[in-house]
Amino acid sequence: MSAGMPGGYMGKVLWVDLTAGVVREEPLDAQIARDYVGGYGYGARVLFEKMRPGVDPLGPENILGFLTGALTGTPAIEGNRSVFVCKSPLTGGWGDANCGGTFGPHFKFAGYDAAFFTGASEKPVYLWIDNGTAELRDASDLWGQDANDAEHALQARHGKGTEVALIGQSGEKLSQIACIMNDEGRAWGRSGVGAVMGSKRLKAIAVKGKAKPPLADQKRADALRREYMKKTTGLYDFFSDFGTTAIIGSSSYSGDSPVKNWVGAGTTDFPTGRVNYETEHLRETYNDKKYGCWRCTMACGGHMSVKEEGPFKGLKHHKVEYETGAAFGSMMLNDNFPSLLKANELCNRYGLDTIAAGCTITFAMDCYNRGIITKEDTDGIELTWGNHEAIIAMLHKLALRDGFGDVLADGVKKAAERIGRGSEVCAIHVGGAEVPMHDPRLTAGLAPTYQLDATPARHTQGGELVAFPGEEIPERGVFTGRAEFHRRQVNGTHFINAAGICLFGYNSYPVEAWLDFMTAATGETWDFDRMMEAGERIGTIRHAFNLREGINPLTDWKVPPVILGDPPLTEGNVRGVTIDADTMNREYLELIDWDRQTTVPSTARLEKLGMGWVEKELAGSAVG
Repeated sequence: MSAGMPGGYMGKVLWVDLTAGVVREEPLDAQIARDYVGGYGYGARVLFEKMRPGVDPLGPENILGFLTGALTGTPAIEGNRSVFVCKSPLTGGWGDANCGGTFGPHFKFAGYDAAFFTGASEKPVYLWIDNGTAELRDASDLWGQDANDAEHALQARHGKGTEVALIGQSGEKLSQIACIMNDEGRAWGRSGVGAVMGSKRLKAIAVKGKAKPPLADQKRADALRREYMKKTTGLYDFFSDFGTTAIIGSSSYSGDSPVKNWVGAGTTDFPTGRVNYETEHLRETYNDKKYGCWRCTMACGGHMSVKEEGPFKGLKHHKVEYETGAAFGSMMLNDNFPSLLKANELCNRYGLDTIAAGCTITFAMDCYNRGIITKEDTDGIELTWGNHEAIIAMLHKLALRDGFGDVLADGVKKAAERIGRGSEVCAIHVGGAEVPMHDPRLTAGLAPTYQLDATPARHTQGGELVAFPGEEIPERGVFTGRAEFHRRQVNGTHFINAAGICLFGYNSYPVEAWLDFMTAATGETWDFDRMMEAGERIGTIRHAFNLREGINPLTDWKVPPVILGDPPLTEGNVRGVTIDADTMNREYLELIDWDRQTTVPSTARLEKLGMGWVEKELAGSAVG
């Protein structure tokens, strides 16, 4: 590692000017790496400095960044995550999307910590990185191919060991719910990052390399891995057994999964879901083998196939994860599991965020069943509840912007604006982002997370769902006194995401593991207080990005009343529950010292974080 650079980092960043077709190399900023850890922490700090507010998210001035974390590609358990960052076309604010698989570590092995893309190419291109040498190459022959086919083509072209991140046709067509893919089924799924990549005519990033991140204490890092693999806790057994697929059926009954576009209950509206999606039934009927991301200790993923007779017989693809299963299942009252596997395959090939795509087709179904739209609007497709054939037909159209699919291709907020006729009542989103498959009426801490995080409606940004082992979760139904717990989870999650660690690992090993790994990797002492401070700094710079864009989450990003229990459900496990989000928001803002009306962090708080310079940047913003 270079002098002054903490261990864990390669120490090099690429800047790719797509307009000029020029690739240049810069040293990683060691101080930013120390303060913001890596990943979207480093990315938010760079974009805040390099990009002026008000740029068109799909214009050449938007910067698309790809970043790894301090622990990505190291012996740290589940150190396989990476992130794309940009200004989101979906929300108009900060955007990021996190993913596992194999690409992130191998990007580092190819010699770099990050790459930032500016401008836009006149013709399709891809970035090829081979053991520390980077160049742009023509991708005209790949444009129009789905993500799987283009990935295979690049691997055949560049040989064994090539890893690829790329968009499918939806990203090319600038669908604002498009994602970026790798490993045929791993997605940087949220914020519309695939549309930004498509707007730059960047089809793919392909990498190959054998370098390893230099660590301050390699032997200690290796020993820590061996030690902590014997100290599994939390949710390890759950993830290792069958992964999130195991809860597709049970969650529709527990109240975790939204049912019938958030207005139904699994017990009364979707009783067949619990039977058809029962864990052992799915395992015995469809499961083929386990699958894990790079050096994963749990292998929560897997491969499945349809063996019974029907239109999907012979289909083989990645296992249906919970979010996908609920978005295309309980949300639509669809109890046909093979159709979920098909929807998963199509989203992965076209490059669509499964949460957003499922929610958007659910929105259309809700509109159809309320009589807001008819068969004349939907190109003759009967979007009745649970109609799995119609779901798959509409998914094709959405992905390709074909007919009515063009109305839906940019998510529920834009679709409701295009349809009108009162359809906004069916459009469940926060700030333009579709809401994931976890209900605040069951997990109250999701309410402030969905509204106050810089990426709204993001279930992986702190709160009860991603609490680290040993934390006492606040009592259900009590909405005051939760702020300190929420602060710890928010800051811890930001640190883990920025470091490049999988949240499932975070849920399954002692929190001390990540501090020990950071100390061994970087050569600097990391303790819980430093972790909390770094997490808060990361969250604050992401929030500052939005403030400078004129976004106040309290006034601009409203959580739909229906998902807070207003009115409350009359059936199911969360019947009668109404969330007091105002109290939770107020107490949290008071604790972290952000203004309770504008959400602007106080001068004292910014200075404590070493971010006093941010105040001047916010002084001219619409909120500041």
